[in-house]
Amino acid sequence: MSKEQQMVEYMVQDLVEMHTETQGVEYDIAMRTIYNSQIYEKLIDTETGLYRESPAYVYGLLQDELNFGRIVQAEV
Repeated sequence: MSKEQQMVEYMVQDLVEMHTETQGVEYDIAMRTIYNSQIYEKLIDTETGLYRESPAYVYGLLQDELNFGRIVQAEV
């Protein structure tokens, strides 16, 4: 397993934990939500570099995707 793949796996673990804690859903539901999201697709595409961001930032993007049906990224 490459370093990038390992970082993606750690990120997914953090996202699952954050989702179970903030939304009060079961672990398996949180995993299914994350693995079926656009965010997960962006995470596994190491070209995006999303796996290098903080879990809190990525979870915010996930929340936007779940709330609005798409990834919303604020402009700077």
